[in-house]
Amino acid sequence: MSEQKITDLLEAVARGEISPTDAMVAMQSLRPTEGYADLGHTKVDTDRRRRRGVAEAVYAANKTSQQVLEIIERIDAARQNVVCTRVPEETAAFVMAARNDIRHHPAARMLTKVNEPRPVAGGGVILVMCAGTSDIPVAEEAALSAEMMGSEVDRVYDVGVAGIHRLFGAAANKMQTARVVIVAAGMEGALPSVVAGLTSAPVIAVPTSVGYGASFGGVAALLGMLNSCSGGIAVVNIDNGFGAGLMAHLINRAGCLPATPEN
Repeated sequence: MSEQKITDLLEAVARGEISPTDAMVAMQSLRPTEGYADLGHTKVDTDRRRRRGVAEAVYAANKTSQQVLEIIERIDAARQNVVCTRVPEETAAFVMAARNDIRHHPAARMLTKVNEPRPVAGGGVILVMCAGTSDIPVAEEAALSAEMMGSEVDRVYDVGVAGIHRLFGAAANKMQTARVVIVAAGMEGALPSVVAGLTSAPVIAVPTSVGYGASFGGVAALLGMLNSCSGGIAVVNIDNGFGAGLMAHLINRAGCLPATPEN
């Protein structure tokens, strides 16, 4: 229910035109039909920012270019941040030809537009790391997702265990000051275990589908991360950079703001 309709009902109660019980019934009856926009092919969740503090993200894979454009336009009309993940190149070209205000991030396979800059007041830094250059697309999806939600993000890429000296040289101080660390890795997925043994921050591990045959499309990395001997690691699904970015943002926000979906 919109704030205006709630205000109208409360004012009607104050004027004695409707009883408090009837006003409550009216609110409950209206709630299920509001909060989304029905485009026919998609029901856009325009209420998600109020409920969760972040707008709906659009998974663009397997949607037509026209569907993605229509969803973007509806989210944009609601003045919420536009975040589209897993965007095929042809869809990105189609959308950008129609909307020159949409930004394309090829490495992350994302489309974005900032309508509501909502930086986390007093928030810390989310450090996004990846083991190899081949893991960058997933790491960038995580980093951009967290940034679009309002968190500050730092990046350290290509610091996998095959050359562990790179990790210490590039990220030693950053691991100690980050509020949350996201680590993307394929192959055997060892890097999150190493990082979690070096930082007091919670670590979100992202297995990637990078690797040779026995990596089984990221399953080997997933199992390795789930079986890590280092504590303080949470594991998201294979290649789920967006999920890692969202979780890191929620942890970052929870540390400095009142526990309410409006923040």
